[in-house]
Amino acid sequence: PATLGVTQDRLDEKRFIDSLGLKTAKFGHVSATEQGRDAFLQFGEDRAVLKTRRLGYDGKGQAVVRSGEEFLEAFKSFHEVPCILESFVEFDFEASVVAVRGVDGTLAAYDPSENIHSNHILRRSVVPARLSPERTKEAKAIARKIADALDYVGVLAVELFVMNSGALLVNEIAPRVHNSGHWTIDGCLISQFENHIRAIAGWPLGDPARHSDAVMENLIGDEASEWRALAARGGALHLYGKREIRAGRKMGHVTWLSAKTASG
Repeated sequence: PATLGVTQDRLDEKRFIDSLGLKTAKFGHVSATEQGRDAFLQFGEDRAVLKTRRLGYDGKGQAVVRSGEEFLEAFKSFHEVPCILESFVEFDFEASVVAVRGVDGTLAAYDPSENIHSNHILRRSVVPARLSPERTKEAKAIARKIADALDYVGVLAVELFVMNSGALLVNEIAPRVHNSGHWTIDGCLISQFENHIRAIAGWPLGDPARHSDAVMENLIGDEASEWRALAARGGALHLYGKREIRAGRKMGHVTWLSAKTASG
C-alpha cells in the first residue's frame, strides 16, 4: 500500500525520488490556473511538461507546453485537476532496469534495456542498452535504492532518461512486472514473471543473468493480425488473448534473440 501511495501520484513520486538524492527532472506542484502559469514562467525554459498527478499512463494525462497560453489550454483540458509541471528533458535515449526484491531484502536486477517509444507507447526494447559498465552498475544501484526505501517485495521497474553526458535521471517507478522486461521470458533462464512469484512466495530469487541479446517488439493494434508472418521469421511470439483489437492497444509481443554480447 505504501508503494502504491507513492507511485500512483506523480508529485509524491517525484518528491520521493528527490528525497533519496537521485536525479530527476525539475518539477513543481500545480493546483490552480495562475499558480501553474507562474510556475511555467519561473522554470525559465522554452517548454515544460504538464501532467495530471494521477491516472496517467502511455502518454495519457500529459502535454508539452511552450507558453503561458498553452499551459492554460492544457490545464483546462485536464479539467483543472491537481497537476505537476516538469522541465522538458532533452535526453539521448530512454532506458529501464527491471529488478526483483525478496522478503529478506535480497535483490536481483536484470540488464537494463534501451526503450524506443512511439506516440508515448513502448515500441521496442533492446538489450543490452547502450550504457557503459559503470552506468549499468549505477542503474541497478538506483533500482536497489528505490526498492529498499520502499521495503518493496516483488518485481519493479525504474524508467530512466539517459543524457548525452551519460548521466541517469529517474523518470518513473513502475511497481509491477514491466513491458520493457518481457524479453526476459525468452532471453533469461528465469523471467521477471517467475522471479515475481518467487519473491512474493518467499522463495530464493532466480538468477537474472541473460543468455542472449534480445530485441522485444510490441504488437500494437492491427499488427497482431500479422502473427503468422512474425512467427515465420523466427521470433518468439506471445499473444495476450485479448478479444478486441483497438488502435494503440498492446495485443502481444515478439522477441528476437541473438548471440550474447557484453553489457555496457
